[in-house]
Amino acid sequence: MAKKESETGFSLIELVVVIVVIGLLAVAALPKFLDVTDEAKKASIEGVAGGYATAVLSARAQWEAEARPQVTIGGQGYNSVNYDGVDFWLTRAKDSSGNSTGFRDGYPLSVNSGNRYPTSLTDSACILLMENLLQNPPKVGTTTAAGNDSDVQYSAQADNAANTCTYVQQEGSTAHQFVYELATGQVTVTLQ
Repeated sequence: MAKKESETGFSLIELVVVIVVIGLLAVAALPKFLDVTDEAKKASIEGVAGGYATAVLSARAQWEAEARPQVTIGGQGYNSVNYDGVDFWLTRAKDSSGNSTGFRDGYPLSVNSGNRYPTSLTDSACILLMENLLQNPPKVGTTTAAGNDSDVQYSAQADNAANTCTYVQQEGSTAHQFVYELATGQVTVTLQ
């Protein structure tokens, strides 16, 4: 008669206990993981907005250091500066007649391409501002482009009446955003 060898391994009860313990650990850890992810998204937009605000002030400081250079078009002087190799149009407080424009002097308004001073604020101008003010900008596009391209990290939307560029973070389901107010140069972050 052959001798029966004993089988080794885990019993069904031991496997069930291990699965239950792993499930309990997962339930306890998941909310902490989700909270860390949300905090990372908040830190990301705060970092981008902080870099944007610093670049706005740096462009203005360079304009001041260069004795407020202007470009003359049609007899009118328009504030302009070359910041980090890119020519920018800057806001101006008074027009050529001395009337108030509602802006403070020297904040980035648009990229100077073609030597035409902008007459309105557009989504494209807001996109160009982010792409050219920041050293390593995240991918930014219009609201439509952000809906069609998952690589777009921020959507840019201009509000010509309020003179603002609003940048909305596209990662996940959050609606974190920051707003650049061209009239004052202020950058404000809103966490949702």
